[in-house]
Amino acid sequence: MAHKAFKAAGYPWRLFSGPQVIEQHLKAALDRAGAQRAFVLCSPSVNRRTDTVGRIETALGSRCAGVFDGIEKDSTYNSVRAATEAAAGARADLLIAVGGGSVIVATRAVAIFMAEAGDPFEIMTQYPKGMPAYSPRLLAPKPPIINIPTTPTSAMNRGGTGLKNPDIDHRMEYFDPKTRPQAIFLDDEALLSAPPALIRSTATTVFAGLVGAISQTGLNPLVAGEQSQAFRLAYGAYPRLRDEPDNPALRTDLCLAAFLQNRAEDDGAPRFRGGPFAGNYAVSTALHIRYPRVGQGEATSTVQAPAIRLAGTVDLTSARQVAEAIDVWRDGMDGTAAAAAVADALESIYNRAGMPIRLRQLEIPKDDLPNIANETVKNFNANAGMRSAQAQIEDALRLLQSAW
Repeated sequence: MAHKAFKAAGYPWRLFSGPQVIEQHLKAALDRAGAQRAFVLCSPSVNRRTDTVGRIETALGSRCAGVFDGIEKDSTYNSVRAATEAAAGARADLLIAVGGGSVIVATRAVAIFMAEAGDPFEIMTQYPKGMPAYSPRLLAPKPPIINIPTTPTSAMNRGGTGLKNPDIDHRMEYFDPKTRPQAIFLDDEALLSAPPALIRSTATTVFAGLVGAISQTGLNPLVAGEQSQAFRLAYGAYPRLRDEPDNPALRTDLCLAAFLQNRAEDDGAPRFRGGPFAGNYAVSTALHIRYPRVGQGEATSTVQAPAIRLAGTVDLTSARQVAEAIDVWRDGMDGTAAAAAVADALESIYNRAGMPIRLRQLEIPKDDLPNIANETVKNFNANAGMRSAQAQIEDALRLLQSAW
């Protein structure tokens, strides 16, 4: 059949999945990168409560140049600066991220800060008053990165970086495709080391993102195939996580789902899509950043169904695709009815998974909703100068009130 013209892109990578892949393949990954001094970055809990870092040190021997275990939740600027000094002091020529999205994102920032001569505040995404936001180009070569995720996360093979900094009113954001990993290790034991509650939260973000993705129409064949398989993996694994916490295959399938969705974006799928089924990335991120105790998954599960219900008229083709994928399509439905059925089904799925479906379950004060809405405009990925700030704030507040 005929297809519209499209463009796809790729970058060099290797993925290793299964038991003991750290011991079997990590040293060879350093050889391919031409590295001799690998530096490990992780959170305190990964280093002190699991044996993953110890396994890496044993596998690499003298080629492990050191470990920094001070990466903080949400990839804080201060912890990244400390990690950069430690990696530079160790003369690292390769970085290994071990952990969830915060550690993987922080490691990209370390690579940027090690290589770029510019001030971190000048090379980050800029928000000039009255003008569209823009992200400066970061041209210096970066040290290679290997990612060893301990949770399902879409961060594992991206090039964007966002750091939390309480001293400014928005995240410090960077984009550099040279910070994408040369290798990803989905190690069974490393994935099983993460607590079940953390896995459920991060898996929720992956699953919710794929619900939005499969609503898209007019996709090129590469994207359609990748998104379809990614959703099948996630939908097959996510509802079972709560009952099978020790099954590494479920965690691996969710990681692979996130990986495939990222591949789909390289092959032409828009990354931050709108539409009624995508939830609201800016609102979820603002909730997560304003309330550090709220995970990204919890911030997602509370707003996705309300966003669908607020959408009004919904395209029938998109709604049918999602409704069929989660088994709620019925003959004779229009787009609005199918969307309503999807919203109800998602709340049921999240509830069974142990995730909240209302903001009040997270003890978010109702009188703080306007402040959360105001913070949604400082998110480059969700608002790259394409909408008026006031319109975004009004839409965000309407959603927050509905989700409360």
